[in-house]
Amino acid sequence: MPAVSANGLTLEYESLGDPARPAIVLIMGLGMQLVGWPDDFCRRLAAEGYRVVRFDNRDCGLSSRLRSRRWSSPLLAFTAARLGLPVLAPYSLEDMAKDTVALMDALGIEKAHVVGASMGGMIAQVLAARFPSRVLSLTSMMSASGRRKGARPKKEALQVFLHRPPPHADAAAVIAYLVEVFTVIGSPGFRTEPRLLEERITGWVRRAYDPAGTTRQLLAVVASGDRRRLLHRIVAPTLVIHGADDPLVPVEAGRDTARNVPGAKLVVIDGMGHDLPDALLPKLASEIAAHCRNSVAGAAA
Repeated sequence: MPAVSANGLTLEYESLGDPARPAIVLIMGLGMQLVGWPDDFCRRLAAEGYRVVRFDNRDCGLSSRLRSRRWSSPLLAFTAARLGLPVLAPYSLEDMAKDTVALMDALGIEKAHVVGASMGGMIAQVLAARFPSRVLSLTSMMSASGRRKGARPKKEALQVFLHRPPPHADAAAVIAYLVEVFTVIGSPGFRTEPRLLEERITGWVRRAYDPAGTTRQLLAVVASGDRRRLLHRIVAPTLVIHGADDPLVPVEAGRDTARNVPGAKLVVIDGMGHDLPDALLPKLASEIAAHCRNSVAGAAA
């Protein structure tokens, strides 16, 4: 896959579809690489007439790592956030939004339909609020506004995240752990076959695995705090997609996001958790493609 220099970093990316077509830029979530966007999902969007760009965020996949030592431990960060104190983080969600804009610049994309999942949804929200001239439409999936009330994970999801393998665990232990994570947070109505899930996660781990980078991304999320006032500034047509059965980012977080973005449309999907299961890819791609088309048609009217 190719890479570009963007915002002082090297960002690994992949582009599908005709470069002359309108672009959909996909932003992945915490610790997730560009391959977390399923190939079939990307092909479906490209078949709708779009150039589809997916990339590795900073501190993830094959993109640049930021190894600054000036950051809090997650425990101290969460404690500071609860007390309303500043959180020491190596960078912010706004920095990550600037990475996306710089990637667009490097690829010659003036404006794009921006789609983000989980943390990627938060980055996409910031991008749409801070860089409105670059965003044709916004889709925020399984994400949140930063408001703590109503966004607490279910007990089982929190527990599995708190019991990560040690930093120097071998690949087999890491794969087993991630299989457990995605089994717990996955869609109860659209379960991925265990063998297929393990096969995919094995591919992700072999491509790249950096828990320290994930921690730095987590600190960026915690440090960003409550973004509801920022969401009120978004003018791009916005679609909010959330699973009714998401155990990691409860559906109320999606409803709250939609309430705080002017004119946002909310789609709640029964049986969906915090993943992108194969059975839902046709629906998700169809919803997003229709939103992108309607956004352009509405702007032209």
